[in-house]
Formats: sequence, structure tokens, C-alpha cells
Amino acid sequence: MKVQFSDKVELENSDLNQKINKENALKESIVEYVGNKLNPDNDEVTTEMIIEVMATDFPEVVLALAEENFIRGYHQALTDVEYGQKLKKDEELHKEATNEAQA
Repeated sequence: MKVQFSDKVELENSDLNQKINKENALKESIVEYVGNKLNPDNDEVTTEMIIEVMATDFPEVVLALAEENFIRGYHQALTDVEYGQKLKKDEELHKEATNEAQA
């Protein structure tokens, strides 16, 4: 088996590059803080920049969000597996009933 590496980004979150507007006092404070800290060339602060600064300056918040997201995703995966198993079992029972009816 041959492994090929590529520089192509397959899963890119376009939301990370979204410019953040100062719609309320909290956003204004965060955008100002991040803008002052990173001093972007175009004076625009993106979601990715905010996450980068938050991870450095306030890792407890980022970690809590990441943990919650992981737990919710894991729970959803288990729910999906259970649902898939139920569908498979129902399909097998339907096939058995159909085969018995034809016999």
C-alpha cells in the first residue's frame, strides 16, 4: 500500500476566515483586544484570530468549549450507531418475514 501526502486542505472551515463585526459590547471588546494584540494588516479581525488569541490568553474557555463539543459529538455518534443497528435489525426481520411468507 502506498501512502500519498498532499498539501490540499480537504476539510476547511470557511467560518474561521469570517470578519467579525462589532455588534455588541462583548464583541467590540474582544475584537479590539485581538486587533491590538495581533495588529492585522487589513485591520480586520477574523474568527480564527479570536480563537488563536483565546487559546493563548484564556485557554480554560477554549478547552471547556472543545470538551463540550467532543462530548456532544461522541454522544451523537453513539446515537447514530444505535439507530443504524436498529434499522439493520428491522430490515433483517422484514426479510425473514418476507421469506417465510413466500415459502
